[in-house]
Amino acid sequence: MQYISDFHESDRVRGVYLCKNVTSAVTKNGKPYLNMILQDKTGTVDAKVWEPNDPGIDDFEKLDFIEINGDVVVFNSSLQLNVKRVRKASEGEYAPEDYLPVSPRNNDEMYREVLKIVESVQNPYYHKLMEMIFVEDQEFISRFRRSSAAKTVHHGYVGGLMEHTLSVTNLCRFYCKSYPILKYDLLITAAMCHDIAKTKELSPFPENDYTDEGQLLGHIVMGSQMIAEYAARIPDFPPVLLQQLQHCILAHHGKYEYGSPKLPALVEAVALNFADDTDAKMEIFRELLEKNYGNNGWLGFNKMFDSNVHATLGDL
Repeated sequence: MQYISDFHESDRVRGVYLCKNVTSAVTKNGKPYLNMILQDKTGTVDAKVWEPNDPGIDDFEKLDFIEINGDVVVFNSSLQLNVKRVRKASEGEYAPEDYLPVSPRNNDEMYREVLKIVESVQNPYYHKLMEMIFVEDQEFISRFRRSSAAKTVHHGYVGGLMEHTLSVTNLCRFYCKSYPILKYDLLITAAMCHDIAKTKELSPFPENDYTDEGQLLGHIVMGSQMIAEYAARIPDFPPVLLQQLQHCILAHHGKYEYGSPKLPALVEAVALNFADDTDAKMEIFRELLEKNYGNNGWLGFNKMFDSNVHATLGDL
């Protein structure tokens, strides 16, 4: 098969892909067509079926594996697939592992790093809390290790949540070395726990979409609730330690318009917000450059940075 990351304009593509989503739509002239998102382990691509009633277009649904014939075109500076033929693939015609995007980091290695960070926290209450979440709760650990950090924006792949969590935590460890005012145990516990409710906000792969609970409450509120539930099982957990930890989680997006119920009021909450924002933006830019590999120059306006962004290849 030809992986989506290898698509180029004018390619003729034939292969099996996961139909991550499909919706019916109508052109301005009233002509029906299908919007699709196709996926393999290297990424996703927007696809269109302009003749949905053509005999070559068989019936299929969201999350089906489908064999397609189509042409790669460029629309609004992004690659798009114009699909001419579709049929639902049968088991044995594809290997499911080829269709799930996966973190470039080894999952077992990342989890071993998680365990080392848990051991580094000395406060007995925060340490026990972290052990309950990341060492003892096998159901949570399984979801955490396979979850993405977002639907599409950044780290949207298997293992993405654990990768993002470690990156944010390691930034916070650097902050603690640079700024002694920061309380290590509070900040590191908050960094490790800030996105734990992403395991509930997003459904498992291959769907990786918002759950009803995620839509209604969101991972920030649910994360604060989860921390309170774990802490309630630890005898004599000091209320002030719980409140400070919950505050860091509730404020980690930094602004009301970014979904934070609270604005950072603790220096640790400020540091966590900066670390989370830094890692998210660096990953967004990395994925943008990877998607546009080989392009040297301006890549167009990006709403996440509110700027026309540039790719520079080679040495300056």
